[in-house]
Amino acid sequence: MSIYVNKNNDFEQREVTARECPHCGALAQLLPLATPSFAALMQARPQHVGIVFRCAACNEPRFVRAAVRAFEPERVELSAHLVEIEKPREKFQFSYLNRDVEKLLREAFDCYAANCHTAFALLARLAVDAALKDLDPATRRRWQESLREVLHIADVDSDTSSTLEAALFGDSSVPPTIGPDAAAVLIEAVKDLFDLVRGGQLPGRLVQPLLGFGLSNSGHGHRRVAVIQDTALKHHHLPPVPRTDA
Repeated sequence: MSIYVNKNNDFEQREVTARECPHCGALAQLLPLATPSFAALMQARPQHVGIVFRCAACNEPRFVRAAVRAFEPERVELSAHLVEIEKPREKFQFSYLNRDVEKLLREAFDCYAANCHTAFALLARLAVDAALKDLDPATRRRWQESLREVLHIADVDSDTSSTLEAALFGDSSVPPTIGPDAAAVLIEAVKDLFDLVRGGQLPGRLVQPLLGFGLSNSGHGHRRVAVIQDTALKHHHLPPVPRTDA
């Protein structure tokens, strides 16, 4: 489906668009507020346009970008794929993390929401390093193997998997560089890694002293892993990984 700006400046949107609002958190319809004019588009012929919507739940402005598909005598066709400028904050249970790891992980997620993908990957690496501080090399290898398993189950291609593994566990002197697609996979993989620790499947310096006993993300010690379905990462629960260092 497409969006059209007609010659009379009517904004024609054939499908209702609803997104999670970064301001109020509601899944609400986006209502057009400021749209480009037909004459301005025909004169400038840009590759992308900016559109301002408002959230139907809280009335806050929502800024998006859309690609221009075609310039026609009576209308301009825009892509229905709207790229949001402001993303909702990632939902994650931080309460079990120690203060240093929590700070790094919160800032990493904020960078992801701001589309600062390299900064997100760097802070995610620092959060992993903080969680593994003072632990033996075998523990780091177990974290790395768990990341490989999550990416394998999610059917992530080998090039992307190598990029994400290097982002979290690569040479500390080489800053990670990833794009938006890889970042979208990495953020779910990072959540899964820290959930494995919370559920007791991986060791790490993460858990607050009073929350470190029998804490599990699902209540039965199972692991949450990200699986790509219909271009979105879904989560499933798998049996615990048998410990090999007992």
